[in-house]
Amino acid sequence: MAQHKGWHSRGYLPHFDAPGIIQGITFRLYDALPARVIQALVHDKVTMNDSQRRTRIEEYLNAGYGACYLRDPRIASLVEKVFFYFDNECYRLLAWVIMPNHVHVLIELYEGFPMGQVLHSWKSYIALEANKILGRKGDFWFEDYFDRYIRDERHYFNVVRYIHENPVKAGLVEKAEDWEFSSAKLWSAGSLPA
Repeated sequence: MAQHKGWHSRGYLPHFDAPGIIQGITFRLYDALPARVIQALVHDKVTMNDSQRRTRIEEYLNAGYGACYLRDPRIASLVEKVFFYFDNECYRLLAWVIMPNHVHVLIELYEGFPMGQVLHSWKSYIALEANKILGRKGDFWFEDYFDRYIRDERHYFNVVRYIHENPVKAGLVEKAEDWEFSSAKLWSAGSLPA
């Protein structure tokens, strides 16, 4: 059985990995943030706190930079299928949204299935299959991901709301339930756990 790492870093962002923890995870396509944006974020690191930097990154992601391969319904559908494949076996899938160039997902980690292993499984399979569908080769995902463990019930519902409202905030739909590749519709119908 694979071991969970607790607090750790791969040289980029800190991660917290433990069984029974509910995690909000964001990962993005390799080209979702242009080099000039990354340089500006590095330069502004001195003047911005982590929350401000995350807000700025989300603004850039929602602006739709890059090839936006996840806008293709074939690719977005693939991502959802991958999420569902190991649901209730390796993790419990709680909420998600697949945006044109990034993904937000909320899961509860199960014992023996470390977060890094789950993310690697998702990202490698999706990249392989998406590149086949798109007739391309090369990088698909940005190497690292952002995660935040859920501290309490209020935090949990705030994160679910944030995930579901992401397409509305980005100006892609008027109501969260109208975005096809999201759990918002299921949540509003009472089909997912609250």
